[in-house]
Amino acid sequence: MLIRVQAVALLCSLTALQAPAPEPILVAAAVSLSDVLEEIAAAYAAAGGARVRFNLAGSNVLARQIVNGAPADVFISADEAQMHVVEKTGAVLAGSRVDLVGNQLAVVTTPERVDMVREQFLRAPPGIRRLAIGDPAAVPAGVYARRYLEQRGVWAAYESRLVPTTNVRAALAAVETGSVDAAIVYVTDLAAARAAVLALAVPVADGPRIVYPGAVVASSRNQAAAKRFLAFLREPAARAIFERHKFVVWPPS
Repeated sequence: MLIRVQAVALLCSLTALQAPAPEPILVAAAVSLSDVLEEIAAAYAAAGGARVRFNLAGSNVLARQIVNGAPADVFISADEAQMHVVEKTGAVLAGSRVDLVGNQLAVVTTPERVDMVREQFLRAPPGIRRLAIGDPAAVPAGVYARRYLEQRGVWAAYESRLVPTTNVRAALAAVETGSVDAAIVYVTDLAAARAAVLALAVPVADGPRIVYPGAVVASSRNQAAAKRFLAFLREPAARAIFERHKFVVWPPS
Protein backbone atom coordinates (compact mmCIF):
# COMPACT_ATOMS: atom_id res chain seq x y z
CA MET A 1 0.00 0.00 0.00
CA LEU A 2 2.83 2.38 0.93
CA ILE A 3 4.56 1.74 -2.40
CA ARG A 4 1.28 2.40 -4.27
CA VAL A 5 0.74 5.72 -2.44
CA GLN A 6 4.33 6.78 -3.18
CA ALA A 7 3.89 5.88 -6.84
CA VAL A 8 0.69 7.95 -7.07
CA ALA A 9 2.41 10.89 -5.38
CA LEU A 10 5.36 10.60 -7.75
CA LEU A 11 3.02 10.47 -10.76
CA CYS A 12 1.19 13.60 -9.55
CA SER A 13 4.48 15.39 -9.07
CA LEU A 14 5.66 14.48 -12.57
CA THR A 15 2.33 15.56 -14.05
CA ALA A 16 2.60 18.93 -12.29
CA LEU A 17 6.14 19.40 -13.53
CA GLN A 18 5.11 18.57 -17.09
CA ALA A 19 2.05 20.87 -17.11
CA PRO A 20 2.61 23.66 -19.62
CA ALA A 21 3.08 27.16 -18.20
CA PRO A 22 0.20 29.57 -18.86
CA GLU A 23 0.59 31.20 -22.26
CA PRO A 24 1.77 34.81 -21.93
CA ILE A 25 -0.47 37.55 -23.22
CA LEU A 26 0.76 40.00 -25.83
CA VAL A 27 -0.04 43.66 -25.25
CA ALA A 28 0.32 46.09 -28.16
CA ALA A 29 0.87 49.43 -26.42
CA ALA A 30 1.88 52.99 -27.19
CA VAL A 31 5.62 53.47 -26.75
CA SER A 32 5.05 56.24 -24.18
CA LEU A 33 3.79 53.48 -21.85
CA SER A 34 7.01 51.45 -22.07
CA ASP A 35 8.41 51.96 -18.59
CA VAL A 36 5.18 52.01 -16.61
CA LEU A 37 3.76 48.87 -18.26
CA GLU A 38 6.94 46.90 -17.63
CA GLU A 39 6.61 47.69 -13.93
CA ILE A 40 2.90 46.91 -13.89
CA ALA A 41 3.51 43.61 -15.67
CA ALA A 42 6.00 42.62 -12.95
CA ALA A 43 3.43 43.49 -10.26
CA TYR A 44 0.77 41.52 -12.14
CA ALA A 45 2.98 38.42 -12.33
CA ALA A 46 3.84 38.76 -8.63
CA ALA A 47 0.11 38.79 -7.88
CA GLY A 48 -0.34 35.51 -9.76
CA GLY A 49 -1.23 36.88 -13.18
CA ALA A 50 -0.02 35.60 -16.53
CA ARG A 51 3.30 36.71 -17.96
CA VAL A 52 2.93 39.74 -20.21
CA ARG A 53 4.91 40.46 -23.38
CA PHE A 54 4.81 43.80 -25.17
CA ASN A 55 4.82 45.13 -28.70
CA LEU A 56 5.67 48.80 -28.15
CA ALA A 57 5.41 51.30 -31.00
CA GLY A 58 3.53 54.35 -32.18
CA SER A 59 -0.23 53.87 -31.75
CA ASN A 60 -0.83 54.41 -35.47
CA VAL A 61 1.67 51.65 -36.31
CA LEU A 62 0.05 49.26 -33.82
CA ALA A 63 -3.45 50.04 -35.07
CA ARG A 64 -2.38 49.24 -38.64
CA GLN A 65 -0.74 46.00 -37.51
CA ILE A 66 -3.85 44.83 -35.63
CA VAL A 67 -6.19 45.73 -38.49
CA ASN A 68 -3.94 43.71 -40.80
CA GLY A 69 -4.15 40.67 -38.54
CA ALA A 70 -0.99 40.89 -36.43
CA PRO A 71 -1.29 38.87 -33.21
CA ALA A 72 -2.18 40.73 -30.01
CA ASP A 73 -4.37 40.16 -26.99
CA VAL A 74 -4.72 43.73 -25.73
CA PHE A 75 -4.37 47.07 -27.54
CA ILE A 76 -3.59 50.25 -25.58
CA SER A 77 -3.53 53.41 -27.68
CA ALA A 78 -2.19 56.84 -26.78
CA ASP A 79 -5.31 58.43 -28.21
CA GLU A 80 -8.92 57.71 -29.01
CA ALA A 81 -8.51 58.20 -32.77
CA GLN A 82 -6.29 55.15 -33.27
CA MET A 83 -8.61 53.05 -31.10
CA HIS A 84 -11.49 54.19 -33.32
CA VAL A 85 -9.52 53.01 -36.38
CA VAL A 86 -9.29 49.52 -34.92
CA GLU A 87 -12.86 49.49 -33.58
CA LYS A 88 -14.36 50.41 -36.95
CA THR A 89 -12.93 47.24 -38.48
CA GLY A 90 -14.31 45.03 -35.72
CA ALA A 91 -10.80 44.15 -34.58
CA VAL A 92 -11.47 44.79 -30.88
CA LEU A 93 -13.87 42.86 -28.69
CA ALA A 94 -17.17 44.72 -28.40
CA GLY A 95 -17.74 46.15 -24.92
CA SER A 96 -14.15 45.64 -23.75
CA ARG A 97 -12.89 49.19 -24.32
CA VAL A 98 -12.03 51.26 -21.23
CA ASP A 99 -10.28 54.59 -20.68
CA LEU A 100 -7.21 53.88 -18.54
CA VAL A 101 -5.17 57.03 -17.85
CA GLY A 102 -4.36 60.48 -19.16
CA ASN A 103 -1.20 62.48 -19.75
CA GLN A 104 0.00 66.02 -20.35
CA LEU A 105 2.34 67.63 -22.84
CA ALA A 106 5.79 68.95 -22.01
CA VAL A 107 8.37 70.97 -23.89
CA VAL A 108 11.92 69.67 -23.43
CA THR A 109 15.24 71.07 -24.53
CA THR A 110 18.94 71.02 -23.67
CA PRO A 111 20.24 72.54 -20.40
CA GLU A 112 21.89 75.50 -22.12
CA ARG A 113 18.63 76.48 -23.85
CA VAL A 114 16.20 75.82 -21.02
CA ASP A 115 15.77 79.42 -19.84
CA MET A 116 15.20 80.72 -23.36
CA VAL A 117 12.71 78.00 -24.23
CA ARG A 118 10.85 78.34 -20.94
CA GLU A 119 10.46 82.11 -21.32
CA GLN A 120 9.91 82.41 -25.06
CA PHE A 121 8.44 79.16 -26.40
CA LEU A 122 4.98 80.60 -27.01
CA ARG A 123 6.53 83.46 -28.99
CA ALA A 124 8.26 81.04 -31.38
CA PRO A 125 11.72 82.59 -30.94
CA PRO A 126 14.36 82.28 -33.68
CA GLY A 127 16.54 80.38 -31.18
CA ILE A 128 14.23 77.39 -31.69
CA ARG A 129 15.21 76.57 -35.25
CA ARG A 130 14.04 72.95 -35.20
CA LEU A 131 11.20 71.55 -33.09
CA ALA A 132 10.58 67.81 -32.91
CA ILE A 133 7.08 66.44 -32.47
CA GLY A 134 5.45 63.15 -33.31
CA ASP A 135 4.25 63.14 -36.90
CA PRO A 136 1.09 65.29 -36.61
CA ALA A 137 -0.51 63.39 -39.50
CA ALA A 138 -0.55 60.12 -37.58
CA VAL A 139 1.24 59.96 -34.21
CA PRO A 140 -1.00 60.81 -31.23
CA ALA A 141 1.66 62.92 -29.48
CA GLY A 142 2.06 64.91 -32.69
CA VAL A 143 -1.69 65.36 -33.07
CA TYR A 144 -1.85 66.65 -29.50
CA ALA A 145 1.17 68.92 -30.07
CA ARG A 146 -0.36 70.46 -33.18
CA ARG A 147 -3.66 71.02 -31.38
CA TYR A 148 -1.85 72.79 -28.54
CA LEU A 149 0.22 74.99 -30.86
CA GLU A 150 -2.91 75.90 -32.80
CA GLN A 151 -4.74 76.76 -29.60
CA ARG A 152 -1.89 79.09 -28.63
CA GLY A 153 -1.71 80.68 -32.06
CA VAL A 154 1.87 79.63 -32.91
CA TRP A 155 1.34 76.67 -35.22
CA ALA A 156 1.98 78.74 -38.35
CA ALA A 157 5.19 80.16 -36.85
CA TYR A 158 6.55 76.70 -36.03
CA GLU A 159 5.25 74.71 -39.00
CA SER A 160 8.31 75.21 -41.23
CA ARG A 161 10.64 74.30 -38.35
CA LEU A 162 8.99 71.01 -37.41
CA VAL A 163 10.84 67.71 -37.42
CA PRO A 164 8.16 64.97 -37.42
CA THR A 165 9.13 61.71 -35.73
CA THR A 166 7.75 58.19 -35.73
CA ASN A 167 6.83 58.29 -32.04
CA VAL A 168 7.20 60.45 -28.95
CA ARG A 169 10.38 58.76 -27.71
CA ALA A 170 12.01 59.53 -31.06
CA ALA A 171 11.17 63.21 -30.52
CA LEU A 172 12.86 63.05 -27.11
CA ALA A 173 15.89 61.34 -28.65
CA ALA A 174 16.16 64.09 -31.26
CA VAL A 175 16.80 66.61 -28.49
CA GLU A 176 19.32 64.38 -26.79
CA THR A 177 21.32 63.82 -29.97
CA GLY A 178 21.35 67.53 -30.79
CA SER A 179 19.27 67.11 -33.95
CA VAL A 180 16.70 69.66 -32.75
CA ASP A 181 16.57 72.54 -30.30
CA ALA A 182 13.40 71.44 -28.51
CA ALA A 183 10.65 68.84 -28.62
CA ILE A 184 7.09 68.42 -27.46
CA VAL A 185 6.68 65.12 -25.63
CA TYR A 186 4.66 63.83 -22.69
CA VAL A 187 5.50 64.73 -19.11
CA THR A 188 5.86 61.01 -18.43
CA ASP A 189 8.71 60.75 -20.98
CA LEU A 190 11.00 62.80 -18.77
CA ALA A 191 11.80 59.71 -16.71
CA ALA A 192 13.54 58.28 -19.79
CA ALA A 193 15.50 61.48 -20.52
CA ARG A 194 19.28 61.37 -20.17
CA ALA A 195 20.28 64.81 -21.45
CA ALA A 196 17.01 66.61 -22.20
CA VAL A 197 15.43 68.74 -19.47
CA LEU A 198 11.96 70.08 -18.85
CA ALA A 199 11.40 73.63 -20.07
CA LEU A 200 7.67 73.80 -19.42
CA ALA A 201 4.78 71.47 -18.71
CA VAL A 202 1.41 72.25 -20.25
CA PRO A 203 -1.24 72.28 -17.50
CA VAL A 204 -3.85 69.59 -18.06
CA ALA A 205 -6.60 72.23 -18.10
CA ASP A 206 -4.78 74.24 -20.80
CA GLY A 207 -3.81 71.42 -23.12
CA PRO A 208 -5.70 68.95 -25.31
CA ARG A 209 -7.53 66.05 -23.71
CA ILE A 210 -5.05 63.16 -23.68
CA VAL A 211 -6.52 59.76 -22.95
CA TYR A 212 -5.18 56.20 -23.29
CA PRO A 213 -7.98 53.71 -24.08
CA GLY A 214 -7.44 49.98 -23.87
CA ALA A 215 -9.41 47.05 -25.31
CA VAL A 216 -9.22 43.31 -25.86
CA VAL A 217 -8.32 42.34 -29.42
CA ALA A 218 -11.10 40.32 -31.04
CA SER A 219 -8.71 37.78 -32.56
CA SER A 220 -7.01 37.06 -29.22
CA ARG A 221 -6.72 33.35 -28.50
CA ASN A 222 -6.79 34.07 -24.76
CA GLN A 223 -9.50 36.66 -24.25
CA ALA A 224 -10.13 35.64 -20.63
CA ALA A 225 -6.52 36.40 -19.65
CA ALA A 226 -6.58 39.60 -21.71
CA LYS A 227 -9.68 40.78 -19.85
CA ARG A 228 -8.05 40.02 -16.50
CA PHE A 229 -4.96 42.08 -17.35
CA LEU A 230 -7.06 44.98 -18.63
CA ALA A 231 -9.06 44.89 -15.39
CA PHE A 232 -5.83 44.84 -13.35
CA LEU A 233 -4.74 48.08 -15.04
CA ARG A 234 -7.63 49.81 -13.25
CA GLU A 235 -7.01 48.29 -9.82
CA PRO A 236 -5.32 50.24 -6.98
CA ALA A 237 -1.94 48.50 -7.36
CA ALA A 238 -1.66 49.49 -11.03
CA ARG A 239 -3.11 52.95 -10.43
CA ALA A 240 -0.40 53.64 -7.86
CA ILE A 241 2.28 52.72 -10.40
CA PHE A 242 0.68 54.93 -13.05
CA GLU A 243 0.63 57.82 -10.59
CA ARG A 244 4.27 57.31 -9.66
CA HIS A 245 5.13 57.56 -13.37
CA LYS A 246 3.23 60.87 -13.55
CA PHE A 247 0.25 59.67 -15.56
CA VAL A 248 -3.10 61.31 -14.90
CA VAL A 249 -5.28 58.76 -13.12
CA TRP A 250 -8.99 59.48 -13.06
CA PRO A 251 -11.44 58.27 -10.39
CA PRO A 252 -12.89 54.88 -11.27
CA SER A 253 -15.97 55.04 -13.47
